[in-house]
Amino acid sequence: MPPRLFLDTPLGSAADGDAAASQPHELILPAGAARHVQVLRLQPGAAITLFDGSGFEWQAEVLRMGRSEVSVHLHARQLVHRELAHAVSLCVVMPANDRMDGVIEKATELGAAAVQPLMSERSVLRLSGERADKKQAHWQGVAVAACEQSGRAQVPEIAPVRTLAQWLKSLPPVQASQRRWLLSPTAARPLAELARAQAGATSTLVLSGPEGGLSPAEEQAAREAGFEAVQLGPRILRADTAPLAVLGWLALQSV
Repeated sequence: MPPRLFLDTPLGSAADGDAAASQPHELILPAGAARHVQVLRLQPGAAITLFDGSGFEWQAEVLRMGRSEVSVHLHARQLVHRELAHAVSLCVVMPANDRMDGVIEKATELGAAAVQPLMSERSVLRLSGERADKKQAHWQGVAVAACEQSGRAQVPEIAPVRTLAQWLKSLPPVQASQRRWLLSPTAARPLAELARAQAGATSTLVLSGPEGGLSPAEEQAAREAGFEAVQLGPRILRADTAPLAVLGWLALQSV
């Protein structure tokens, strides 16, 4: 398969039947994408696939390779359908070390629409200010790379780091079309049972705590914000495993 590259600029109108967007034309790649092509050592005539996050893909052919500039021949676009049946957002109290990178990567591959990094009372990893901004930008880059690899044409949004308390207060009232799940090993209700009871939902928020779980006060605040506690089985999963297990299960339901 041709290499897939994300361009952080619109490649054409998303309106079906837009003639200008469907006609072949020459395009000079932005610096980041051009470097990617050069690193891959592609030559004129090589095929590549471009996407801009709109849900469309463009087949393209490398025309010229300069020292710092790469031009391609952009062909007609096509709409691709590789998203989950409904939007799933992971709201994750960040695990320690670099394990959040893995959460972002795998969540993107599995089809997450968005990821909200959070800090709670028992968080080990705490970020603020410029450091938090840099991490958010880095994680957005991880999501882009995972989209390029996995074939997704829509890039999940990696939201700014927030405290759990701030984030819960910012949520609007829960709607009938939205499921809000709190992952808890002490919950009585299994995932499959709760999913069947809420089968008509069109979006899902999955809240996952840190190693050691949320504090009792935090669990109560989540319940007051409309989250229903759900358990994933008899085993205790790590903070970077539990949200991906739920997302993987939901992804399989969309097949």
